[in-house]
Amino acid sequence: MTKTENPMAERPMLPLLLSMSMPVVLSMFIQALYNIVDSMWVARLGTEAITAVSLAYPLQNISMSLGVGMGIGVGSVISMSIGAKDQEMANKAASLGIALVTVHCVLFALAGLVVTKPFLRMFTNDPDTFRWACDYTYVVMCASFGQLLSMCLEKIFQGLGKMKTTMFLMASGCIINIVLDPVLIFGWFGFPAMGVMGAAIATVIGQIGSFLLYVVICIRKNIGVEIHPRYMRPDALLIKRIYSVGVPSSLMLAMPSLLVAVLNGILTQIDKIYVAVFGLFYKLQTFVNMPANGVVQGMRPIIGFNYGAGDHRRVRQCVSYSMKIVALIMAVGTMGSIGIPGVLLSIFDADADLMRYGIPAFRVIGISFILSTAGIVCAGVFEAMGKGKNSLLISLLRQFVIILPLGWLLSRTMGAMGIWITFTAAEGIAALIGWKMLKSVL
Repeated sequence: MTKTENPMAERPMLPLLLSMSMPVVLSMFIQALYNIVDSMWVARLGTEAITAVSLAYPLQNISMSLGVGMGIGVGSVISMSIGAKDQEMANKAASLGIALVTVHCVLFALAGLVVTKPFLRMFTNDPDTFRWACDYTYVVMCASFGQLLSMCLEKIFQGLGKMKTTMFLMASGCIINIVLDPVLIFGWFGFPAMGVMGAAIATVIGQIGSFLLYVVICIRKNIGVEIHPRYMRPDALLIKRIYSVGVPSSLMLAMPSLLVAVLNGILTQIDKIYVAVFGLFYKLQTFVNMPANGVVQGMRPIIGFNYGAGDHRRVRQCVSYSMKIVALIMAVGTMGSIGIPGVLLSIFDADADLMRYGIPAFRVIGISFILSTAGIVCAGVFEAMGKGKNSLLISLLRQFVIILPLGWLLSRTMGAMGIWITFTAAEGIAALIGWKMLKSVL
């Protein structure tokens, strides 16, 4: 492949970045819509059903985090290999990545059988909730191969710049899930009513459907890499390259769940209403971060290709545009949180108490949006370059290392406000360190 044959090497950077990012942003909004619809159907079964599905979330999130993280690791190697014109290495990375994820599928199925009951027992003694949670967890864990393999293939396709394909296939899996949810939960069209288990089965069928569509495309079209058993022979150096990005990326994705759990524990000791306030802000944060993460995902293959090709000028150009776009998105989040916190809270039907405690919280935490720009982009750049440790360090500073100890300390004297302040402090420190680290390699 010559330089002129690949748009990542020659197309003007801003149109290229937007064309790579927008399909990802749309697919993430589709995923968010699916999550809302899925919760609406399950909620009709009652509070215990929602609780049961929520209890399964940590294990489900670990599976999702590993699938995405491994895919990012494989995609990073592929992008750099294509940029360096090393097609053989790209083929080996894609094929060996699929083989490694297949091993993970077996391990997760075994883990689902072993850890489900003891894990869920830690959170509920209600017999109905426990039974439904077990039904749901067994299905999504033991049949997680669809999710793990489809996410790995999604990142492989994104590493090759095929963003529109991943958007359509993710949408297909979500639509399958949305259609099957009421059919299997409530027993429509002659199917047995399976309740919470029906929701789980609909989920895994959607994931498997998406995976099978990827397989069909890989068989019928030349996607840019060849996935074949002859490339799956173990290669210690290549495996190390994949895991050096995949493991930190997986940890980064799993970190927010742990952060929320620990902070909820601290906030509960102050007043339970602060848990609700934090929960609402986290929902707002998700919607603000969604387009920003879409830009980062669109940026990764461009960075990886040009870094592998040794074209640091285009790498710096891509980083610059990514910073500006993400900063614009985050500025909107900050202005909304500071300027109209009451309006944002009213979207979630906040009562008078939530308004009283939530408005000052939103105004303080909201400053962290704009400060998070550098941390978000720098972490994504290091992933694309195959420097997973650097990316993990930035994410640890943003979401764990600073917030938890400083939040606990300040909460002793300032209450919940001390925790809100730590979000801004953590993002500011991570931004400075991340930017300094990036300047040292570009």
